[in-house]
Amino acid sequence: MKIGIDISQAAYEGTGVANFLINLIEELTKKPDIDLVLFYSSLGNYSKTLPFSVKAKVRLKRFPFPPWILDILWNRWHIIPIERFIGSVDVFISSDWTQPPVSSGKSATILYDLIIYKFPRETDAGIVAVQKRKISWSKQECDLLICISEATRKDAIEILGIPEQKLKVVHPGM
Repeated sequence: MKIGIDISQAAYEGTGVANFLINLIEELTKKPDIDLVLFYSSLGNYSKTLPFSVKAKVRLKRFPFPPWILDILWNRWHIIPIERFIGSVDVFISSDWTQPPVSSGKSATILYDLIIYKFPRETDAGIVAVQKRKISWSKQECDLLICISEATRKDAIEILGIPEQKLKVVHPGM
């Protein structure tokens, strides 16, 4: 199975989002039947400093533009499928900021929390807007929404109206 993952947020070492992504990738690399394509958007090339070891069966794909361009392409216009950047995958997992169209295979995303809905005034307005655009596409198109806690799963049902069968809790590892 070939899995693509947006790892753009892994650059923010020490954050919960980065730690979750790193642990997910480390666990997936232990599975002999899984090949990973790790995608990130950055003007710089931080692949040498990624905080996890890149195994032989992992390919890195860099989109050499600032992440805000992907917000426009994917969250606002929702054009250009992820496969144009990373090739064909069986599953694509988006992370924290953008939800690209997936033209083949399954689509999943990770929901860390729904603070932007629960406490929007406590978060920068620009972040709230980007996150709401991303979640809107995720609700419509993702086959699976990975929640990092039971509380996030409950919020996704109550606040976003996502059917329970589309949600799976995967707790962060240590």
